[in-house]
Amino acid sequence: MRRTIRVMSALSLATAVALGGASAGAQSRVANKVAAAKALKCTFSTVTTGNWKDGSAVGEIKPAELTIGFEDIDSDEGSASVVGAFGPADIIVRLSNGTLHFVQSFREGPLYSTTIFSHEVRPNVLMAVHTRHEFTTVQLPGFTSRPEQYYGECEITK
Repeated sequence: MRRTIRVMSALSLATAVALGGASAGAQSRVANKVAAAKALKCTFSTVTTGNWKDGSAVGEIKPAELTIGFEDIDSDEGSASVVGAFGPADIIVRLSNGTLHFVQSFREGPLYSTTIFSHEVRPNVLMAVHTRHEFTTVQLPGFTSRPEQYYGECEITK
């Protein structure tokens, strides 16, 4: 009986190690894809908008339709171009442990960042988040005037 328990324990441990290794291998493969990406097309379907009411921070979650493209990605040099609703702009890119971070800082004050995670939701399609740090007293429909965080995915196109 004890021998059976020891054998079962050893098999369980071997299975866990093998599965962990397979999972790490798959994650490493995806991280390598992310690191090699030269272009991405991102779509975000959910947004959380922050605001302050009566001195307290509040958030609102709602559906979104935001598309952003990244081109000429060179993580070694730290540069890329973002293509959005207002045309292309040069931005900063950083690769960190299989995760790509894009940063765009505007002279007018706002800061936008997009993070592409090395987790596939489908082949070549990765989980992503896009954040806008911005606040204006006047709110206009279709323009960012409060902090926003978008959730979606990015497809490796090159």
